[in-house]
Amino acid sequence: MTIPTLPLVGLSDDELQILTMLRSDLLSQRFKLQLLDAYFNGEQLVTDLGISIPPQLRGLHTVIGWPRTGVESLEERLDLEAFRWADGSDSSELEEIAEANDLLDESSLAHLDALTYGREYVTVGSPDDPDRPPLITYESPLDMTLSWDARLRIPRFALRESLDRFDFGLGPDEKLISLYMPDETIFAVEVDGGWEVIDRDQHRLGMPPVLRMANRQRTADRVGKSEITPEVMSITDAACRRLMGIEVGAEFFQAPQRYLLGVSESAFQDAEGNARTAWETYIGRVLALERDEDGNIPEVGQFAAHDPSGQTKIIDLYARIMASQLSVAPHVLGYSSDNPASADAIRYADNRQIKKAERRIRRFSATHRDSMRLALWFRNGEPPPKERRIECVWRNPATPTLAAQTDATVKLVQQGIIPADSDVALEMAGLTEDQRRRVRADRRRAEGRRFLDSLTADGNEEDEDSEADDGEQDL
Repeated sequence: MTIPTLPLVGLSDDELQILTMLRSDLLSQRFKLQLLDAYFNGEQLVTDLGISIPPQLRGLHTVIGWPRTGVESLEERLDLEAFRWADGSDSSELEEIAEANDLLDESSLAHLDALTYGREYVTVGSPDDPDRPPLITYESPLDMTLSWDARLRIPRFALRESLDRFDFGLGPDEKLISLYMPDETIFAVEVDGGWEVIDRDQHRLGMPPVLRMANRQRTADRVGKSEITPEVMSITDAACRRLMGIEVGAEFFQAPQRYLLGVSESAFQDAEGNARTAWETYIGRVLALERDEDGNIPEVGQFAAHDPSGQTKIIDLYARIMASQLSVAPHVLGYSSDNPASADAIRYADNRQIKKAERRIRRFSATHRDSMRLALWFRNGEPPPKERRIECVWRNPATPTLAAQTDATVKLVQQGIIPADSDVALEMAGLTEDQRRRVRADRRRAEGRRFLDSLTADGNEEDEDSEADDGEQDL
């Protein structure tokens, strides 16, 4: 007699097969992601060619933060400000979910990881307290992966290796995994080479509540690519080697080398006849030398000091190449020329990065909208109607001046294209979501005061009319 494995205690054969597949994918990608993370943090090890660097200086580590500068420069243009219904209806439920999960701040972390690693994951789940909104969390690709259905454009399965073990009372050596299936989420811990199920969350959605925020997707590569491309890594390594060459040159050739011809051995001895050290001989500012046996005066000379300008010119060249790869202006990477760029030239140099930011906004907005729809599904028990579209409000990535935005808005209002009291006018003028709420509140208060004033004026007119009627009757 055999006792069947209970679903609550162990994983089924199909679940174990899916878990093995996802773990293999997660481990195979982790080294590449850690390499990208090293370049972002300036912790990459530059390959030593073994030619110009002496063994004593091989431990020298030079860093150029160009990958971080390029990624953060693009991420700083991606400011998510609010969620709202596109039809203009009340968006209080969307605002409640966003505020409860701190999405407007947390989204910047998700954008930064997506640009660095090429992807980021979003999970949606039920809260511990049923009175609270659903949970939306952003997960690093170092700890999470999923299997994607390219035809339906939805995930099939997903896996997360968690480091938060305290919720389940696990020890530091026990590994917790979350296996996201179409109808349930399974929490399991590794025990004696196997997996013991701790809990099963039966959500019955028909799909895993996991989304992928991918960067630089292609039809043949839905996983996404990092902004730290192989070209960026290669140029960064080359620039670091140039910096290391400058450091080596400073150690060996920065102080000018001297030479002495026709000098006797006594010139390198002190008054007591002891040999001086090389440093004592070098730093001697006045060399008192005797004539040789033939009466000739020793010759003293100096080699030219090392000039690092050749290396710095090469680094400037790398900075210009890197600027084209990262789509940033050269001055962002520290390159400067004798003729500073004009304001128009700087704005023109930012055009490509602005366009990149607009494309990222379009791609990331789809993930944010889908995560909010999943949260509403968890909250209401059914998905919102497809015809009700959720809109993500972003700050203008071009960062124009307030005067320019206001001038453009005033012209649109004067031409009658948009109403003066429209919320669109406030948004185009550059006001943030909080500022627009305050303006709407001020308008409502002003309308209320006008309504009360009109009622008061109507009452006064009625009193005057009644007094006039009474006077006529007396006459």
